[in-house]
Amino acid sequence: MLRLEDQSIRLCDRMPRRSFMQIGGLAMGGLSLPQILKAQEQSGKRSSHKAVIMIFLAGGPPHQDMFDLKPDAPDEVRGEFKPIDTNVPGIQISELMPRVAGMMDKFSIIRSLVGAEGRHDSFECCTGHHFRSSQPQGGWPSLGSALSRVAGPVHPTVPPYIDLSHTMAHDPWNIKGPGYLGLTHAPFRPDGRVMENMTLNSINKGRLSERTRLLEDLDRFRRTSETGLTDGTYDGYTQQALDVLSSSRLVEALDLEREDPKVRARYGKDDPKVLSYKLDMGYQAIMSRFLLARRAVEAGARCVTCSFAHFDWHGNNFGHARKVVPLLDQGVAALVQDLHDRGMDKDVTVLVWGEFGRTPKINKNAGRDHWPRVHAALMAGGGMQTGQVIGSTNRLGEEAVDRPVHMQEVFATLYHNLGIDVASTTIEDNNGRPQYLIDQQTPIRELV
Repeated sequence: MLRLEDQSIRLCDRMPRRSFMQIGGLAMGGLSLPQILKAQEQSGKRSSHKAVIMIFLAGGPPHQDMFDLKPDAPDEVRGEFKPIDTNVPGIQISELMPRVAGMMDKFSIIRSLVGAEGRHDSFECCTGHHFRSSQPQGGWPSLGSALSRVAGPVHPTVPPYIDLSHTMAHDPWNIKGPGYLGLTHAPFRPDGRVMENMTLNSINKGRLSERTRLLEDLDRFRRTSETGLTDGTYDGYTQQALDVLSSSRLVEALDLEREDPKVRARYGKDDPKVLSYKLDMGYQAIMSRFLLARRAVEAGARCVTCSFAHFDWHGNNFGHARKVVPLLDQGVAALVQDLHDRGMDKDVTVLVWGEFGRTPKINKNAGRDHWPRVHAALMAGGGMQTGQVIGSTNRLGEEAVDRPVHMQEVFATLYHNLGIDVASTTIEDNNGRPQYLIDQQTPIRELV
């Protein structure tokens, strides 16, 4: 957060920081930009602007009520929703998703996802690894952080990894960061106050001088508090980092007032009260996040993550679904159509999923409980083969019976679409050991 007033704030670690931490922790997303800029130049790597947008459905969306309906199952499994035809013959999805159904040729559904750890946590959806498995010191980095490290920024004034999610009350659901890669590759997390403070109205020489001092304070703090960072000797890259602070590129990208009103209308209106019982807990169905994700990618982001609503429906599953799923349908359909309209569909991969599925049997509270044995995902873009369903479950939606797809195969597909060879790409951990990005290194053959 680019904030010049000398105020204390409270970040997600609940530790107060002075103003200079607002520049490092938010306005640059924890990025040590001089280091990133220098590393990018030394690597000599320049690639086409491939990107990923991941929509995380915290809580575990009910696959039986969205992508894998079972109309012939018993009443206690079937639920209240009917399947509808899509524009691809033979594929049906929920009646709550008519927009996606009408453009199913631009999507692929994975109905046989396996490998979920069963935790209420975004960790596996962000990293591809199990939380309980052996981890390098510092922990596994998220996809966005790994991408930041391997590919660097597309544009020097736009962080490669941006998280548009609200902070959620259940901390494990919050989108994961850099792990052993450190703050250099942490996500930039904008919010209303951040964007206000990044706006450089009435800037003058004195304010720029103050920004320089704040940047020096930030680097001094990191040198004394974070293991593994360099001694921070200043050079031309520090000036480039200062350029980031005085650039309007990211601010303009995240300013929806600059968007065509007709395009903006397709995404729907924001209504934080859709899930009124979760209003103060960060589980909001904010439609503009889908549009912000597209604009962030256009500006230069390589990975954009976004949580949407709340799906842990142990009670009133069908009532909540009637409110939330149509909004998800509208936002995802608008995003994917927008990417096609702008010629970005070959380069930008969209992934929609949660940490696990829901029980086939409806409980006494008209809810569905946790079900890690199988779940579903929706994918689009990335130059993939779309208009298809991959895998199937049994008649009750209990387990995969045809073409089980491991969650790491999804990650292998994302990296493949990004032009990264996971079979040969490694990143050194804090002990200097090379670590592969994921263990299972074969992308989903039906998609690529």
